[in-house]
Parts: sequence; structure tokens; C-alpha cells
Amino acid sequence: QTGEWTISSLTDLPMNILSIALMMKLGLAPLHFWMPEVLQGISLPTGLILSTWQKIAPMTLLLQTSHLISLNLTIALGLTSIMVGGWGGIGQTQLRKIMAFSSIGHLGWIIIILKFDPQLSLLNFVLYIIMTAAMFMSLTTISATKMLEISTSWSKTPALTTTTMLILLSLAGLPPLTGFTPKLLITLELVKQNATLLAVAVMFISLLALFFYIRLTYIVTLTLSPNTPNSLLAWRTTTRSYSTTAIMNSMALILLPITPTLLLL
Repeated sequence: QTGEWTISSLTDLPMNILSIALMMKLGLAPLHFWMPEVLQGISLPTGLILSTWQKIAPMTLLLQTSHLISLNLTIALGLTSIMVGGWGGIGQTQLRKIMAFSSIGHLGWIIIILKFDPQLSLLNFVLYIIMTAAMFMSLTTISATKMLEISTSWSKTPALTTTTMLILLSLAGLPPLTGFTPKLLITLELVKQNATLLAVAVMFISLLALFFYIRLTYIVTLTLSPNTPNSLLAWRTTTRSYSTTAIMNSMALILLPITPTLLLL
């Protein structure tokens, strides 16, 4: 049936082809090769759109067809995406490529739970959009596209640089930040579904991504007060307020307390 939200009459072969096409559009590994290069070649505001808004349509279709998607396909692409997202980001110095591999890793978490619990997958997707948007908006504000630029941004925007460091830890999934919520709920759901080995594998593979998040955080902390940076200090020539960035940053950091409420649903 066409023109309807509910898709319920696809057989296995067309459904697998549709799923793979949508996952390629999302940038899931091993169909991810276009995403890091494209994201590296565009500006930060356009990268924000590519990493968040552009993924809403294919994710909506996957959620609508979650009852027809092959479980083996979601697990295989989910594990591969988490591994590629962590492994690919380790050797990068360009922040846009790091965010591309971060996006691939987070989408792996979203897809791996899609068949088990579509509502939890949707929650994870919403939190992913919030954290990714906050990170891109922060990078746009401080005009940083390389590790060197973010390491010397404290002299221009000390508060925002500190917040950016915390957003990186939130993307890594460390408590008590927002990013810990989806990882906790997904792990609990996998254990509830008797997929304990899968939950353990996902958590161990995620340590790859944790490495480059902590490396970025360490680079930022080297120039935070009271340390003395080796570069020239920049004049603070702007007094503009960025209320949208502040709201997104707050949501990317302090939404963990909603977790007990979600566990009761």
C-alpha cells in the first residue's frame, strides 16, 4: 500500500532491500563510506543539518517497518557501525570527521535495539539529535574545525569551551550526563531480551569510541584555567548571546534524571 504510514505487506527480499537502502542513507557501516568525506567537505551549519535533520526521514521509515526488519540484519549492521564508529575516529584530527564517526557509532546503538524495542530506539534517536546538535552548534560558535583550534578556544569563550568538553563526555555515554541514558536503557533491554552476550559485546566495542572522546577532552583541558596556553590569547571581540546553543547544551548534559521515569513506562 502506498500513501499510508503503515507498511505491512512487504516480503523478506523487498524489505531487506528497503532496509539496506535506508541504512545507507543513515550512514550505517559498512555503507558509511560517503558520510565522513561529505561531512568533512561542508561547513559546520550544513554538517549539523546532515547529521540530524537529514536522518529523520529514513529513521521514520525504519521505525514504521521495524516489525518486518530482519533481526540478523539489524544486529550485524549495528555491531559493525559501533566498531567502525569507534575505530575510524581514533586517528582523526579533523573535528567534522570525528563527528561523522561519532554519528555512525550512535546510529549503531539505535539500530541494534530497533527490532527489540522501537520506542527505545526512537528515544535514543531523539537524544542523539540533541547531543549532536549541541556539539555542532558549540563548534560553530567557537569556529573550530580542528583539534588545534578547539584546544586554544578557552581564551575566547571559556564557559562554552568547558561546556563543549562536557558534551564530548556526554557523547561518550558517561554518567551523570544525558548520553548515559540511552546506553543504560539499551543495555538493560538487551539483558531483558536474553541477549546478554550481545550487550557485553556492544559495551566492549564502545570503548573504542570512548578513547577519542576522552582524547579530545584531554586536549581541551590542557588549556583550561589555570593552565597557561602556549598560543597567543585572542581578543574577545563579540558580546553576542547564543540562547539556542545554551538551551541545546543544557539538554545535552542534564536529561539523565528522566531515566527512572522512562523505566516505569
